[in-house]
Amino acid sequence: MGSTGIDKDRLWQRIADMAKIGATPKGGVRRLALTKEDKASRELFIDWCKALGCTIRIDAMGNIFARRAGIRNDLPAVLIGSHLDSQPTGGKYDGAYGVLAGLEVFETLNDLNLTTTFPLELVSWTNEEGARFAPAMLASGVFAGVFSLEYAYTRADKNGITLGHALEDIGYKGPIAAEEPQYYAALELHIEQGPILENIGKSVGIVTGVQGIRWYDLTITGEETHAGPCPMELRKDPVQKALQVLQQIYTSIREHGPEARVTVGTINTVPGVRNTVPNKVTATVDIRHPDGETLDNMHQILRALVNDNNDTDGIHVQLDEIWHAPPVRFNEKCIEAVRNATQTLNIPALEMVSGAGHDAVYLSRVMPTSMIFIPCKDGISHNENESIRIQDAADGTNVLLHAILHLNTTFNS
Repeated sequence: MGSTGIDKDRLWQRIADMAKIGATPKGGVRRLALTKEDKASRELFIDWCKALGCTIRIDAMGNIFARRAGIRNDLPAVLIGSHLDSQPTGGKYDGAYGVLAGLEVFETLNDLNLTTTFPLELVSWTNEEGARFAPAMLASGVFAGVFSLEYAYTRADKNGITLGHALEDIGYKGPIAAEEPQYYAALELHIEQGPILENIGKSVGIVTGVQGIRWYDLTITGEETHAGPCPMELRKDPVQKALQVLQQIYTSIREHGPEARVTVGTINTVPGVRNTVPNKVTATVDIRHPDGETLDNMHQILRALVNDNNDTDGIHVQLDEIWHAPPVRFNEKCIEAVRNATQTLNIPALEMVSGAGHDAVYLSRVMPTSMIFIPCKDGISHNENESIRIQDAADGTNVLLHAILHLNTTFNS
């Protein structure tokens, strides 16, 4: 297995240094988008980039681009990178690994005195996680023309703070337009966030595409009443209805085979008082499938299920779709660059579809794109126990480096 090229200890140290920002007692990180912790991570990243001779630009969504000059700076750049924001109880590697691996690629090229024909840009995207401002991948979505800037600026967190105000508060509402200039290609390196690579003993995933995703808000409205005097059979209890509806959702999605996914991430009652039957239950529903037609079928079944349950027993059931990302097939030129890199380095690899959404999903709509995965222990992510091996981190970064060099060779041929 080849691991020549990058300095794995230097990469590992940067990951550790970044993980100190927003560090949690259990070993994870809390760097919600556009908080003081996020600001600190941005400033450290920019300092590192400037030390390597990069020029920095920040767009109106707070996306940070570090540019390494090429031989021909009039040519479209190759874009690499990921994100530095995290889940509320997130891991050290989700997103940050891809950003810092890109930084290591830049420094390795400096060490080797190598300059690519085209310029290279390393990006850290704003609010990839969607943990503070929904939906996820918001800034890369604006960049790719999926969302308007006005829509993004008005997204609010649970305290009513809008993304636009949060950008201003930390000083990262940049002066340039958040829109996609021309790029030759884009590559994103990320931890798998699932167990497949580890279970089959592969060091790298050659990501050929991404599952389709639909997000919903489920609202079930009944009637608030005292927990004691009202008999069970006379209540318009939205919790009882929610139990029925959610079980039906899980059952219907499972019928679409092992590639189908459904997750109910949050459940809340209103008014949320111990001795009061709620008047409302709200829940979030996330469904996924790599096949677009099957995902559409799952969507229609959910709609029918909700309609069948609506206004029965005096209880109103409503399902609102808030986000839809269709399945993605990545660009063959970029997939081949990653494939070639694994072969050159003799690194065991698997061609696979991503189960999670990434900024690369939106980039693929406007430029040739692919992704690289490395294993994470037990497939655990969005968790403080998230863990990767230093050798896997090095292998993935070397694959990124050699994929860029392959693109440079094919560009010149």
